[in-house]
Amino acid sequence: MTRVIAIANQKGGSAKTTTTINLGAALAAAGYPTLLIDLDSQGHLAEGFGIAANGLEHELSEVLDNKRDLASIVLSLRPNLDLAPANIRLSYLEPYLITRARREDRLKHALKPLLDDYRFVLIDCPPSLGILTVNGFSAAGEILIPMAAEFYALIGVSLLLDTLRDMRIDLNPELALLGIVPTRMTHTRHAQAVVERAKEELADTVRFFEPPIPETVKIRDAAAAGVSIFEFDPASPAAAAYCRLAQEVGR
Repeated sequence: MTRVIAIANQKGGSAKTTTTINLGAALAAAGYPTLLIDLDSQGHLAEGFGIAANGLEHELSEVLDNKRDLASIVLSLRPNLDLAPANIRLSYLEPYLITRARREDRLKHALKPLLDDYRFVLIDCPPSLGILTVNGFSAAGEILIPMAAEFYALIGVSLLLDTLRDMRIDLNPELALLGIVPTRMTHTRHAQAVVERAKEELADTVRFFEPPIPETVKIRDAAAAGVSIFEFDPASPAAAAYCRLAQEVGR
C-alpha cells in the first residue's frame, strides 16, 4: 500500500525541503520506490538535486491546471527516487486555482494513476496554509511536521495542529498525524528548552521522532552541491539522524 506523506509547517525555516530530500533519499536507498512532489514555487526540491528549477520545461503547475498528467513531468533522480518538480510558474497559478471547481483535489486526482508505482510519496508543502498546501493535505494520508528548535516554530506547530483538525472535518477525514521531527537542533539551552516544552505540551497525543536533526553546515553544503546528505557526508550526525527517521517511518 502506498503511503502519501505531506511534509508541512507554515513556519518558514523548519527544514521541510531538507527533510523531504533526505528522508526520500534514505527511503529510496532502503529499496522503497519513492516519489517526491514539490508544492513550493521556489522549486527547491529540484535545486537540491542540482536541477535548475526555473529552466524546467514542464512542472507541477501544468498538472494542477489540468494541462498535463503527473507522469509526464516526473524526473528520475536516483534508483528508486523520482521527482515531480515545481518552479515559479506555480505561484502564478495559485490565484487562478482559488476560483476553480474542485480546486482542493487537483493533486489528489493527478496522483491516483501513479500510486501503484511507489511505496512512498512525499509532498513538500509551501510555508503557508493556502490552496497549494490544502492540495497536499487532500492528497495525503499522513502529515509529518518538521519543527525547528526555536520558540516561534513551536507556535507554528500549534497552529498547524489546529488546521489539521479542521482539514479532517472539512476535507480529508482519513488524514493522520505521523508525528513531529525536531530539526535544526543545536546544543544551546534555548533549543533544548523548546523541544522539551513541545514534548510536555504535545507528547500525549503526538509522536516525536528521535534523534532530532542537528543543525549543521554539512546539510547546507549538500544542498549547494545538489546531493543528499548521504552522498555528501554519509558519516555525519545529520545522515545518521535522517537514516533513523527513514527506518522509523518505513516501519
